[in-house]
Order: sequence, then C-alpha cells, then structure tokens
Amino acid sequence: MELKQQIPDLAAYLAAGEAVDHDHPLVRATADRLATAHPDAYAYAEAAFEFVRDTIPHSADSGDLRVTWRASDVLGLGTGICYAKSIAYVALLRARSLPAALCYQRLADEDGSNPVIHGLAAVLLPGRERWARQDVRGNIPGIDAQFSLDGERLAWTVRPEFNEVDYPVLYAEPHPVVLRALQAAADRPHLWRTLPTDL
Repeated sequence: MELKQQIPDLAAYLAAGEAVDHDHPLVRATADRLATAHPDAYAYAEAAFEFVRDTIPHSADSGDLRVTWRASDVLGLGTGICYAKSIAYVALLRARSLPAALCYQRLADEDGSNPVIHGLAAVLLPGRERWARQDVRGNIPGIDAQFSLDGERLAWTVRPEFNEVDYPVLYAEPHPVVLRALQAAADRPHLWRTLPTDL
C-alpha cells in the first residue's frame, strides 16, 4: 500500500498542535532524555517507539478508566488507548525534528462484526523515501508489534474479506472523528461505546 500525505507540505508533519503538543515541557524533557541515550535518528525513533509501546500501558490492558488525547497527558498520566499512544509517539518524533504522522486501520472481530478504527503512527526518517507505519498499541499475548522500517510489524494485518481496511492517508493531526470521540468521553467505558467505526 502506498501511503499518501493529507497535506503535501512536509512541515505540517513537524508542527505542534493541540493534541500533538511536542512543545510541552514534559514532551520535550522525555524526548531529550531518550535522545541523550540514542542520538542517532534511527536509534531514537526505535527507542521512542519502545518507550511508548512498553512503558505506557494501553488502558484496556491495565484497566485504567482515564481517557487521554494530548501527548503531554499520555506521557504525564502514563495511559492511553491506541489513538492516544500514537499521538504521544508522533509528538516525541516531532520533538526531534523527525516528520511523523497519524494513520489508521479499520479492524473487526474474528467474524467481521463490531468494526472499529485502530490508531497507528508513521515516521519518515532521514535518507528514506517512504513513510513507515508503526504500532505502539502495546504487546500482549497474541500481539507482537515491532519497530520496523522494512516490512511492517503491526499488531494486526487487515482482512479485506471482513471489510477491514488499511487507510492510506497520513494525517498531521488526529482524524476529527477520532479526536471528537476522545474529547467527548467521560471515561474509557464511555469511549468504548462511542469508538468510531469508519473514517
């Protein structure tokens, strides 16, 4: 699948925004700490991926009822669902001037019922011509997402026969339906009832 930027200007994928608030002191401090140990852009991108994937639990796995949507809140509270964790990863990449985007899949239950949008991130590293999608959801038994630039290692592979979809568009900010769902949710059970099923 060929990924395509929603906004042609690459500067949009470096900018700070309401959700991707990489100008926040906590995001900057986290990025600086990771970059001190991993100064190379490639090593930093992988370290930031592993930091978000492994040290910030997916709230459904941990049982956390809080809903986060700003990168600084994801890092500060240490919780988030796939959308929020992807926003945090994108912010950490942009904090080191690495172009990063948000992107999505539509997934479903084993029988194709209950479709839901799943959040991913994408990075464009120096010297590379292609964006690489990454899945920072968090690994649990049966899920083994890994940082990869050559061949995707996402949590799930879509099944077109069940109307699952890899959306090719790369967004500079969270898709509006995703952001609205996050912002409107009083808690995670509320969010679970209102998760978007399509873009």
